[in-house]
Amino acid sequence: MWGPRTDDPMPAVSVSARPAPLIDPFQRAITYLRVSVTDRCDLRCVYCMSEDMTFLPKRDLLTLEELDRVCSVFVARGVRKLRITGGEPLVRRDIMRLFRNLSRHLESGALEEMTLTTNGTRLRQHAAELAALGMRRINVSLDTLDPEKFRAITRRGDLPTVLDGIAAAREAGLKVKINAVALKGVNEDEISGMLEWAHGLGMEMTLIEVMPLGDIEPERVDQFLPLSVVRERLSERYSLTPLPDRTGGPARYVRVEETGGRLGFITPLTHNFCESCNRVRLTCTGQLYMCLGQEDAADLRAALRASPDDAVVAEAIAEAISRKPKGHDFVIARAAKPAVPRHMSTTGG
Repeated sequence: MWGPRTDDPMPAVSVSARPAPLIDPFQRAITYLRVSVTDRCDLRCVYCMSEDMTFLPKRDLLTLEELDRVCSVFVARGVRKLRITGGEPLVRRDIMRLFRNLSRHLESGALEEMTLTTNGTRLRQHAAELAALGMRRINVSLDTLDPEKFRAITRRGDLPTVLDGIAAAREAGLKVKINAVALKGVNEDEISGMLEWAHGLGMEMTLIEVMPLGDIEPERVDQFLPLSVVRERLSERYSLTPLPDRTGGPARYVRVEETGGRLGFITPLTHNFCESCNRVRLTCTGQLYMCLGQEDAADLRAALRASPDDAVVAEAIAEAISRKPKGHDFVIARAAKPAVPRHMSTTGG
């Protein structure tokens, strides 16, 4: 069996040589790849993972060289946006080497955008280099501006460290978008304040509904807050103008006229976003999920390690895309089983 490649990165994809894009059974072009580089995290957010997580053995993870190789094959097949996720991607050893290697696709023009979703705890160390490599914007997951509440939600986090990381990203010229999970009885009274804080600093904000992934503790069911309710409350205080903007993800946007900023809503339960889905997710073990809310996956690690020929990997990817479903059927209720048993950190946030 072919082992992990240890040679130099593949050359940048030539724009003129790019073959036809990947098209799923519902005629959606797959142009967006989300890649988890680790299931590990330095926080333990209550809606993302259990407090006593058992993490994957390191031998099961794709190497940085394999991650570079599979991402490059996707770029060669028409993927234009690449988002690096985790766990917390910046906790992975030598992760900046992967960013450096993948940046060649930005330089060649084959890749339009490489972005990052992070909890912000390590942004102070890495923000300047990320910007220098061509990254233009990042998402920071942050659900509260209350230090005690932050520690309760993350089970161990330090809010000032995250706020300092956000400041470092802004100083480096990165556009920052705040992602906040709306939690009933936890942060619902803070949403307008967080919105004004983010927009006051020139940052966008996106609100996300709790997703039924992994074990659904009673608390998570109780904390489900429909964004339709949140939007109705916000509209009593602000003028919300719907926008046609799309950033390649599932959010639907409005402009908050009083702040001048943009606010997104990700609503997998109350109003799913499947009809225009253009993305797939690759886990840190090389499992390609065509849908966040389905269990069907393709083992790209096996293809990567079976042969040094990238055509083998490309064929496995194309076969997987041919199975992409029309959508998911998320439900969250006390009597309901999780839509899928894996935690969010396993698939990639």
